[in-house]
Amino acid sequence: MSTACTHLDHVHLDHLPESVAGCEDCLREGTPWLHLRLCLECGHVGCCDDSPMRHATAHGRATEHPIIRSIEPGEDWSWCFVDQVGLRIGRLAGETRIPRSPLGG
Repeated sequence: MSTACTHLDHVHLDHLPESVAGCEDCLREGTPWLHLRLCLECGHVGCCDDSPMRHATAHGRATEHPIIRSIEPGEDWSWCFVDQVGLRIGRLAGETRIPRSPLGG
């Protein structure tokens, strides 16, 4: 396991979205989510691994996009799936308005 993320070249976003409607896949499928994560390569919004469908991880595996960021209020951490390491990426500007989780979290 690496102690540092070696995939920062995959971060293509420099601003967080102003607002999101929820987990893109859950909204399409009609399933609930708990917490929201943003793919820093393409901007896909997926749900966390505590959500029933775990769409953020599924997106990362399917696309090989390595880094997600929490867009929950007050959270600014990111996670690299490949290096299995948490990190903070300071160059991301903005804050995202998100809806309340259907699971109440």
